[in-house]
Amino acid sequence: MQPTAPAGRRTGIHDTDGMAVASFVLGLLGLLVLNVFLGPSAIVLATVALWRGTARRGRALLGLGLGVADLVVLAVLMQADGTISWSF
Repeated sequence: MQPTAPAGRRTGIHDTDGMAVASFVLGLLGLLVLNVFLGPSAIVLATVALWRGTARRGRALLGLGLGVADLVVLAVLMQADGTISWSF
């Protein structure tokens, strides 16, 4: 029989903190490259981290905002260029 975690201890908190940081990093990178993939990934990771109650709530909210900004930048550049891809 395996021992269980104490009742007051939250398990998996490092996972949610990692998701919050990853959403921030992916959202930031998405502003530069591959925003069609990195933006939605940042949004999903931030949402899951917030739903699970991360201790890094601010980082998750920044990741969420950057993920949305990635998609907005993509939409604006697609309208300006007329294609799904864009270049400088």
